[in-house]
Amino acid sequence: MADAKTPDVIDRSGTPLVEMRDIRISFGGIQAVDGVSIDVFPGEVVGLLGHNGAGKSTLIKILSGAYQADSGQILIDGKPVTIRSPADARSNSIETIYQTLALADNLDAAANLFLGRELTSALGLVDDSAMEAETRKIMARLNPNFRKFNVPVSALSGGQRQSVAIARAVYFNARILIMDEPTAALGVHETAMVADLIKELKAQGLGIFLISHDTREMLDLCDRVSVMKNGQLVGTERVEDVTEDDILSMIIMGKNPKREAA
Repeated sequence: MADAKTPDVIDRSGTPLVEMRDIRISFGGIQAVDGVSIDVFPGEVVGLLGHNGAGKSTLIKILSGAYQADSGQILIDGKPVTIRSPADARSNSIETIYQTLALADNLDAAANLFLGRELTSALGLVDDSAMEAETRKIMARLNPNFRKFNVPVSALSGGQRQSVAIARAVYFNARILIMDEPTAALGVHETAMVADLIKELKAQGLGIFLISHDTREMLDLCDRVSVMKNGQLVGTERVEDVTEDDILSMIIMGKNPKREAA
């Protein structure tokens, strides 16, 4: 697991990198997300927690362009944007890494990184050497221990596969990263590898929304946590201001102990 958290040094006095305001969406008369507002600043990891059906995945799918909100606003750098599709999200520097990773198992790291956006030579042919060189550069920045450039990603460990998926997002200039259960089904060593990747992305100034069911992981990796229940936001707190029991109370009871005590 990740090392103990360093003190929170995020500057939240300025404009958030991304802000979702009063987001609402319903399906068949059921309010899946009901007036939720969250934001993330550069170099910050915000964790989203809640039981299955709490609305956290639906909220994030609105940001990623998979769903369209019925009402509410999304702002990037303080400016309203319209996100109707994943392509709109990518054009606003938002990338999503789903739990399934969406990798082509039979292709190597470079082919996956440039899948659908292949580099070509002057003759219009796919330039495998250039793609491998670029993949080595981005991996040197994100995961210097990555060595398996010429094997199918099916032969990689879970942590190495996460490295490839993250490299693909970062290479194409993501500033806002959505990570859905990035350490699910990983062992201790691989979980630590992904934690190191997240720390490196933070250091490079990305804003990250992290979805997880692991409250201990959230306290280790996140700067703030936002808890949802029944489509509503229970609260958003800095991790140094809450305990694991506080978070569990928010998830289970739908009450914010910090606010109840105020």
